[in-house]
Amino acid sequence: MSANEFSLQSLIATGTAADPAFVFDGTPVSRAEFSAKVEWTAAWLAAQGIGQGDVVAVWLVNRVEWIALLFAAARLAAVVAAVNTRYRSAEVAHLLKVSGARLMVVEAAFRSIDFAAILADIARDDVPALQELAVVGADAIPAQWPCIRFDAFDETYPPAPHAQNDIDLPVLLYTTSGTTKGPKLVAHSQRTLATHAASVAEALKLDPQRHSLLAILPFCGTFGMTSLLGFIAAGATVHVLDAFEAAPAFQILSKHKITHSFGSDEMFRRILALTDAPRPFPHLEICGYAAFQPGWRELAAEAEVRGMPLYGLYGSSEVQALFSIARPGDAFADRIEGGGWPMSADAKVRVRDMETGELAAQGVSGEIEISAPSRFLGYFNNPEATHDAITADGFFRTGDIGRLRGDGAFVYETRAGDAMRLGGFLVAPGEIEDELKSCTGVADAQVVAIDLKDQARCVAFVIPAREPPQQETLIARLRERLAGYKVPARIYVVDAFPVTDSANGVKIQRARLRAMAMERIAAE
Repeated sequence: MSANEFSLQSLIATGTAADPAFVFDGTPVSRAEFSAKVEWTAAWLAAQGIGQGDVVAVWLVNRVEWIALLFAAARLAAVVAAVNTRYRSAEVAHLLKVSGARLMVVEAAFRSIDFAAILADIARDDVPALQELAVVGADAIPAQWPCIRFDAFDETYPPAPHAQNDIDLPVLLYTTSGTTKGPKLVAHSQRTLATHAASVAEALKLDPQRHSLLAILPFCGTFGMTSLLGFIAAGATVHVLDAFEAAPAFQILSKHKITHSFGSDEMFRRILALTDAPRPFPHLEICGYAAFQPGWRELAAEAEVRGMPLYGLYGSSEVQALFSIARPGDAFADRIEGGGWPMSADAKVRVRDMETGELAAQGVSGEIEISAPSRFLGYFNNPEATHDAITADGFFRTGDIGRLRGDGAFVYETRAGDAMRLGGFLVAPGEIEDELKSCTGVADAQVVAIDLKDQARCVAFVIPAREPPQQETLIARLRERLAGYKVPARIYVVDAFPVTDSANGVKIQRARLRAMAMERIAAE
């Protein structure tokens, strides 16, 4: 196969594709129109001086400009750094600094998100590489950087020259949880993205004339982007929500005979809650879901009865979402578990016993290790973290616990270590702890996750520097600096953290902290 067969551009060259390719808020975009938008966007990027190796941060909700920017960057051998729209100043600043983005394409405004106010809290000296902002939907926003209007679809720019495009260079950076302050950036190439997209289309047996996708997940994350690219590769129509809301999702599922959707258990719970109809979506075939909330088994059982078939799956930024999924022939109890069968026939999954260090037999739990064509290139500008994440024979150490089922499938059980799943995202406690420790009056901090009213939330414990800080003051500060799902539900002041002495030093008893959090909340 030639390199072009592994490019992003190859995904939109399907001869039997359905039209339109996309529907955004009721507006159809044909494949020919999308191809034209990619060329216009590439010309616009080139006019801004973006070329091979340059990084463009994209801070947008789900819109056609987002996808066009990714495909156009690939055309120029540039790189897109995906910015979560739920991020706030500390997170955005960290991503811009680590990525070295020269240009950021940003929303003028969206619902309650004040992009300008968030940017105002970022010191320009902290992100010296950023030269200007390109605003979608306005000429400018109040900001300390020069602003231009993103007008690629409105103005004519000189055609961009075709780059000597190496499909194995980075083209897309996702963010993922870090062990220290701020997320790591996961680098993927055109080859890893396009190859996996083709595997998803083939494994799901997608027919462009019969199947369609409702995209309810943000493109800034691998879950939303992978499902999008898989259906583009299949040539199937994709209906897109700019951001998830249950009511419009319900209407599109009903009106357009959608066959596939991917999201969290809570998303599907909210959609089902809008109707008492016994089988409201007769055309649905697969709803791939990630279980983040308690009660997901009960939800899956109800959804099954009401004709919304939920399928457990597995993925990560490093090996991409939809890495694996359950099969229709699996027993219901197996089908709703995380894990499943790898999409790619070339993927390999093994489990390592964390006590012995040896490979585990089927049915024995241990750390999941993966080798697959979908595997990332590495952590961007972080060779040490990349080295630590990859085994000598090329398997990615996932940090997840699971077991092999013995029939070619595997089961994901839980996350190893202390990472927390909050708001559908994996979050390192250290990121929140570092923000707390930067607050006046806080000497040290620890953060743990608990179930609070059937929702995963975090709770913080702080040791005061002098006078005990006020919980309200700390929470207000964190709301300015972090995404809402990272803000602790409670902040408790303690004199010391529970610890255990070991051969390797003193360790915080995080299990004890979780118990303390639940005891205190129960007492309230």
